[in-house]
Amino acid sequence: MMNEYTQKAQVKWISSLDIIDKTNISRATLNNYIKMNMIPKPDVKKPGEASVRAHMLGYFPETVIDIIEQIKSLKKQGYSMSAIIQKLKKPEQTTTEGETIMPKSEDAPAREKLIQSEKTVSTMMPEETIKPLNLTINDIDCPAYLLNNSFEIDWINAPAADAIFQQKISAIKELSARNILRLLMRNASGYQQKHFDFFDFHLGFVKEKVEKSDLDKLYEGISLNEVENLKTRYDEIEIHPIQTVNKAFLELYDLQGNRISNYVYYMVFREGTLFIHAPVESSAQGIMDLFSCRGRVINDLLRQRMPTLVSFCVLVADLQNSVQICAELPPEEYFELINQMWACVEGSFKKYYGTYGKHVGDGMLYYFLKERDNQYLMNAISCALEITENIKKLNMEWKIRRGWLNELYLNIGINEGHEYFGTIPSAPSIEFTALGDSVNYAGRLSDFARYGAIWVTKNLMNKLTAEEKAGIRYGIRRIDHDREIIVENSFSRIMDMITQDNVKASKFMDIATIAVTEILGRM
Repeated sequence: MMNEYTQKAQVKWISSLDIIDKTNISRATLNNYIKMNMIPKPDVKKPGEASVRAHMLGYFPETVIDIIEQIKSLKKQGYSMSAIIQKLKKPEQTTTEGETIMPKSEDAPAREKLIQSEKTVSTMMPEETIKPLNLTINDIDCPAYLLNNSFEIDWINAPAADAIFQQKISAIKELSARNILRLLMRNASGYQQKHFDFFDFHLGFVKEKVEKSDLDKLYEGISLNEVENLKTRYDEIEIHPIQTVNKAFLELYDLQGNRISNYVYYMVFREGTLFIHAPVESSAQGIMDLFSCRGRVINDLLRQRMPTLVSFCVLVADLQNSVQICAELPPEEYFELINQMWACVEGSFKKYYGTYGKHVGDGMLYYFLKERDNQYLMNAISCALEITENIKKLNMEWKIRRGWLNELYLNIGINEGHEYFGTIPSAPSIEFTALGDSVNYAGRLSDFARYGAIWVTKNLMNKLTAEEKAGIRYGIRRIDHDREIIVENSFSRIMDMITQDNVKASKFMDIATIAVTEILGRM
């Protein structure tokens, strides 16, 4: 029988430095796995390599690499840390020397906090949960807020504004200025020790979407000092697991150091993430009842999002000769055509993060918001090109079906702007609206467009990068001796492309001096 020394000698050992290098995890993550008994504690001794500067170094069985890779794989599959622990759990963990590893009593609170931070609300809650939360967004009486995908506050209730930030967030009109990390770092009390956990918690969501090298682009006007502070914390932060509904242990304090809550519940939507900070006596069932109405919750949040100055693209598309087509078709076929038209373009709007807006008649109006995607300008153009191709296919289907000479053209106008953007809460459904001339100009351009053309403003094109422009064909069609030629990479004023005897000339007077170009396709 092998004695303990022979058994230990046959184990292949690996240092903590090599583990971090091979698995690409941080030292903080490695320490967390040790505290949570997911991997055995290291054998601490002097390093065998002369190149290592540390006096003492932790060594683990080489099988730890496989365990860590298994943890990473399970996390990618969406398992919570508590579920992963259960999968890895054994009746007893033993060292290579056969000794049972018992967690130190002083480690228990920290380990319990880490495990608790990854549990979802679907698990058993403490018995002291006796006070249910109200089941509507408006009646939540503890701090709650919605962060969009750029980590900016889109909606916030009074308890959160008063207790966490101690300022009227709705008074901040520029969306970038409502970035939660910017607000925390620029608050004089933002770096008090009691606020580190709150700051780090939100940085975990940033780490999931933003590379460390891109932190300087997190929000407009970020300072070098703020970038360095973020980079310092970045490597130590764990990315949060995302399930349908999530619960994390997070003690929240106000700026005076008074504890507000013990837990944070969060739900991820396409539009952003809703956070609710609840005291320990609050009932998980109340939050679960609220979150179970997922569609209603996000609709209520979007209805109440704060009017904000945002940068956006607006795309307006109208069906050419819709009155004539309507007159020629029986009512049921006309409605079938319109429904098919919407069905064949709806996926493209969703693919490129378009947000539906109110538009009169058979046309379409969609917003492409910078807050949703920094590629919002190019997304609007790509969407227009894609739906144009989709309409061509639909056109051929109806020509074969009806045997008619009509052509289905969706004429498109695209403009950009920086204006107040919000919702109309009194409408039966959510209607997003931008206040200003940007939408009107896009609508006029769609009227100006003919035969499925896509017209955009010069201002929009000037905001594209050189690389983006290089991927698009655009220009102005000219008539030269009864022959149409295309002058690529050029612009023209509307007034220079229409004659005064044109019956529609007066309709375009408000955009007559705007320089525009036609998107012809991709390079």
